[in-house]
Amino acid sequence: MSATETVDRVLLIAAVVVIIIAGAGLLTRIWLGPSMLDRAISLDVCAALIIAGLGAKSAFARDPFYFPIMLVLAFLGFTGSVGIARFIAVRDRPPGRPREDSAKRTGRDAP
Repeated sequence: MSATETVDRVLLIAAVVVIIIAGAGLLTRIWLGPSMLDRAISLDVCAALIIAGLGAKSAFARDPFYFPIMLVLAFLGFTGSVGIARFIAVRDRPPGRPREDSAKRTGRDAP
């Protein structure tokens, strides 16, 4: 085994160890909370960690098989984050206050 292969292997093992440690911290954040937004962000980071793990596996095996799977997971993680953000934004809107863009369209002044 050459020196570059040894360095590659050590770096990949270090990357996997960091991913595992981050996953453990992520699971504690999902479990403990304290808010729904913390849990939502943690689930988004979970998708990123899965993508990183697949990337490390792909680099270790020198096989590009997982690249399309990583792309689909990135898309699903993004759309899930946007959906959760919109849900939280609608849920946390104060009651009885009109949206500013609807007031601009009707020509009324927003309070």
